[in-house]
Amino acid sequence: MTSVKEFRVDEPATADGLGRGRFVFTDAYSVFDWGQMPDAIPNKGASLCAMGAFNFELLEREGIPTHYRGVADPNRDADAAGEGEPDIVPLDEATAPPTEMAIDLAQVPDLPYEGPHAGYDYDAFHAAGGENYLVPLEVVFRNRVPVGSSLRRRADPADFGLDDLAGADGEWPDEPVDLPEPVVEFSTKYEQQDRYLTRAEADEIAGVADVDALESLARDVNRVVTERAEAAGFVHEDGKIECLYRDGELRVADVVGTFDENRFSYGGRGISKEVVRQWYKANDPDWVEAVKTAKESVAGRDIDDWRELCDESPDPLPPAVVDAVSDLYAAGTNAYTGREWFDVPDIEAALDSVDDL
Repeated sequence: MTSVKEFRVDEPATADGLGRGRFVFTDAYSVFDWGQMPDAIPNKGASLCAMGAFNFELLEREGIPTHYRGVADPNRDADAAGEGEPDIVPLDEATAPPTEMAIDLAQVPDLPYEGPHAGYDYDAFHAAGGENYLVPLEVVFRNRVPVGSSLRRRADPADFGLDDLAGADGEWPDEPVDLPEPVVEFSTKYEQQDRYLTRAEADEIAGVADVDALESLARDVNRVVTERAEAAGFVHEDGKIECLYRDGELRVADVVGTFDENRFSYGGRGISKEVVRQWYKANDPDWVEAVKTAKESVAGRDIDDWRELCDESPDPLPPAVVDAVSDLYAAGTNAYTGREWFDVPDIEAALDSVDDL
């Protein structure tokens, strides 16, 4: 199980072929790479499943290959007689908000950690993965630099031709900044702490998968999601994809274009799990600082799991915050997909509730 969705394998991937399985989306959530937090957000799992399926089907119609095969209709019998998977349907045939997504599977080899000096053994990963593996990278695309974006710590406005927007000290302004062109970056996927990579590092970690092709695929996904967001009244700020590689072909994997994987805004107000991150920064700063300290302390040690060094645990969210965030996920999914999956206030009212927290 990942921190927010269960992973079921029906047919395991092999060196020669893709497997089959399902994501089961739960109402769990994660912030600051902690893993599963102490409470749950109702309707979050179904919101992400519906929104992810909607985007996968958009990509497929645009000729962009993915590992998506459909969603499980909660009102169909998965064990009914017949060929295939009788409960798996296209999203528009689902009679209720789905929480299961059928997917193709690639191999995911172990990534050995060899200690602080040797680091991670990607040679072993690729030797085991061969020509059929999940690429151990996240490919990040950015259309805007919101307040809180990590790009503000790693680059200056001048790096993107935005000298006129920089302050006297060359720093980013205190409001979101639109980029002249989308920016694509690469970060690690399976290391205990995500780190951004140079293109040469990404090329090495990608294995036989071509880094230029990964970038091109990310730009295509960004274009499709951005166009849909605009049509639904959203601004698509940033996001990421993961990919599987099999015999020279790349496919978009994991989940695409949800409020967990991407940042969207509506009427100038942000819609993503950044809302929860900011709540913890304001209301549970001791835990946030302990997480930061643990991540820094793991450097130079023989272990790579910084959580073992964290001496604080997160507080649960208050019920009012849980309710407001739940409505935000559900209302945002209704608006983005153009279908009333959930009986919740509209997106403007949901944003107003979050603003009042």
